[in-house]
Amino acid sequence: MEDLYHQRVLELAADIPHLGRLDQPDGAATKVSRVCGSVVTVELKVNDGKVSDIAVHPKACALGQAATAVLAMHAIGATPAEIREARDGLRAMLKDGAEPPAGRFWELRHLQGVRDYPARHVSTMLAFDAAVDALDQAAHKSS
Repeated sequence: MEDLYHQRVLELAADIPHLGRLDQPDGAATKVSRVCGSVVTVELKVNDGKVSDIAVHPKACALGQAATAVLAMHAIGATPAEIREARDGLRAMLKDGAEPPAGRFWELRHLQGVRDYPARHVSTMLAFDAAVDALDQAAHKSS
């Protein structure tokens, strides 16, 4: 379990930026882990093809909070494609043993130890899954 809850994971979980809610987000989504009860809500605004603001509201385990922190730290300025790639890369890292995501979401590498604990995959994915759903809502609104 030490490989799961190492120092950087705990630091990320304890210092999540952009906590709260947005006024009139372009997209918002909440994801829940049925296994552990973790819940993460992501709200965002998109301007000129990039995330211009984000708010997160996690009620999650340390792993879910750490992933939420990585998303919140780096989402502003990211394109929807970058966030989708990070979500897909995180999933591949956890489920298929792939290399960690690179680029702006590189700190997801700190969650590599989760791959050996399948019951914790869902809670680790919550923030990125919610962000992709929120981006889909934002795209639907603007079309």
